[in-house]
Amino acid sequence: MRILPILTALPLLLAAHFAPAANPAPAPGCLSLQDGWIRMPPAPRPMLAGFGRIANACATAQAVVAVRSPRFGAASLHETRVVDGVSRMREVERLPVAPGASAVLQPGGLHLMLMQPAGALAEGERVPLVLVLADGREVQAELTVRKGPPQPAAGHHGH
Repeated sequence: MRILPILTALPLLLAAHFAPAANPAPAPGCLSLQDGWIRMPPAPRPMLAGFGRIANACATAQAVVAVRSPRFGAASLHETRVVDGVSRMREVERLPVAPGASAVLQPGGLHLMLMQPAGALAEGERVPLVLVLADGREVQAELTVRKGPPQPAAGHHGH
């Protein structure tokens, strides 16, 4: 009978199907945006910048490939560089973050471009943000609208 080899192999097929993957997905929540903020503009503007630190506590490298926010019509990662004495800004399509490392988003360097705000922002307002990873996962984050960068916590100066 031909059914017997299939029935004999069935336990092996089921075990292979339900066995853990050789490369398990990183634990949820191991990538985060810390101290996220948007500089409060002196007057409403069609384009704002967001800053903070993307920290990777995962055991594997992660890559941010997109960002979005319901408070903005468009959002993206950008980098400012000086090329031939001229400051130039370019979009960053993929931001890799090594295990245990961070990517610092700061004025004059890597930052978020937040375009077409849906209304004026108020100081202290918390703005939702989503970081989209290369594997399709999404990380929920938040930016706080403020006049300047957050002050380091006591005992963390220079870290």
